[in-house]
Amino acid sequence: MSGTTASGSGRTAGVTRLSRDGANRWTVLIVLCVSLLFVALDTTILYVAVPSVTEDLRPGPVELLWIVDVYPLIAASLLILFGTLGDRVGRRRILLLGYGLFGLASAAAALAPNPQILMAARALLGIGGAMIMPATLSILRQVFPDRRERAVAIGVWSAVAAVGAAVGPVLGGFLVENFWWGSVFLINIPMMAAMLLIGRWLLPESRGERNGPWDVVGAVVAAFGVLGIVLGVKRIGGGTAVLSATTLGPILVGTLLLILFVHRQHRRKHPLIDMRLFARPAFGTSVGCIVLAMLALVGLQLIAVQYMQLVLGLQPLETGVRMLPLVFSAMAAGLTGSKLLQAIGPRAMVSLGFTLTAVAVLCLTMMSKEDRVWLLALGFVLLGFGFQSTLFGAYESMLSEAPAEQAGGAAALGETSYQLGAGIGVALLGSVMNAAYAPGLAHVDGVPARDAAAASHSLGEAYRVADDLGDSARAALRVAARDSFIHGLHVTLVASAVLLMAGAGIALRLPRRAADSTERAEGEAAAGDRATGPGCDSEPAPASSTR
Repeated sequence: MSGTTASGSGRTAGVTRLSRDGANRWTVLIVLCVSLLFVALDTTILYVAVPSVTEDLRPGPVELLWIVDVYPLIAASLLILFGTLGDRVGRRRILLLGYGLFGLASAAAALAPNPQILMAARALLGIGGAMIMPATLSILRQVFPDRRERAVAIGVWSAVAAVGAAVGPVLGGFLVENFWWGSVFLINIPMMAAMLLIGRWLLPESRGERNGPWDVVGAVVAAFGVLGIVLGVKRIGGGTAVLSATTLGPILVGTLLLILFVHRQHRRKHPLIDMRLFARPAFGTSVGCIVLAMLALVGLQLIAVQYMQLVLGLQPLETGVRMLPLVFSAMAAGLTGSKLLQAIGPRAMVSLGFTLTAVAVLCLTMMSKEDRVWLLALGFVLLGFGFQSTLFGAYESMLSEAPAEQAGGAAALGETSYQLGAGIGVALLGSVMNAAYAPGLAHVDGVPARDAAAASHSLGEAYRVADDLGDSARAALRVAARDSFIHGLHVTLVASAVLLMAGAGIALRLPRRAADSTERAEGEAAAGDRATGPGCDSEPAPASSTR
């Protein structure tokens, strides 16, 4: 993900500079970015390993979706819980626990003997990721109290996150081609062990403001609400009827739990998340843009990797190399995002980013069974720059819209919306893909109905079924499956472009200038300081404490 705060001078109120013997703040930034890099890698590194996992463990279509998507799903549902817990017990402490759990879960995933163990290990990875992600941003905000320095730091941080997610298929391709699919998890173990030792010695401890008791019930209700909604969407993605009890039930329960969470936060004197933030158009719009951007593109990335491997016949490493233009363009957008934002403002930046990404997606509809190298490269360049620019502008607008004392809750909402959009995107676009792909295999000459039904689950499954048929039926099934997959890819690309253009329209509600929301938030913070000054009944909130 990406995000930044508004640039400017001065220090954010209530934020204390943290220091530790030998701990330069830029060195701390490197440690935090390395942590984030490996968490981001695990979001996409499994994409190119999907065919190998499918061949080795033989998961069903729904199990395969869960293996890929359970990590961002669990991470999204627990971000608020661990983000607010870190404010209470110490962000460094939660971060170090996250390192340990992430390393242990990686070992379990690498050695998983069946799909169920792999799903459970990926879920534990999600828990570890949920501990690490909000802690990195919270600590970064503490060690960079100066806004100009913090803008540069978060620009680097966001670029690293983009590179991690984008380079995942490249690294995964290299590892799968030279070792086996479990090696994509083994690389986490030595790095997390090193981060655990370095972080314990180098990173400063800090806690946020502790006004009232921590709402553990609210955090759990929010987690189960997110899980329920995405579970229902996942079942739809697996081919279950929309109106069945196993899809509508979890969605309804999840929705009710989230309504209960919102109601609970409104009633509490010291809520986990101040829901009044959503009354501000720029804040709610920014969150919606983050969800839409992730929803439109993450599932599409998984499908594109399958296209390159199964249609074009590229090896995993070749597939990863083909995605390098996306890596470099996303990196460039992250590093230049602050200057671009100040030049054109969040409204234009986010809207144009959505539009550029939609253009890239529509360009990719020209993909066919023929390998068009330059078309893919151009599409990925536009895709990476537009997508990262969209997220950068949306996060900046969201964080600057929130008052300084509520920035932690705003950051948790941003990361939750990011991960939730990614989780739903895989299921939603996967459903669109399956709906467009399956009908083309209903009747294939010489292929028994049972085999055709099995082949309709995925292109990889179709190729495996074809290998057990006679020469004529094998060729007919492979051609039909490939053509149906390309048709489904085109339909999915168009659906993604529609979502992106909807995002471009929604982004028009954002402020024209980056300073608009910043000035408003600072004015409200100043008014709050005056309201809690001498002679008032209420007491000012205590400053963040450090240890």
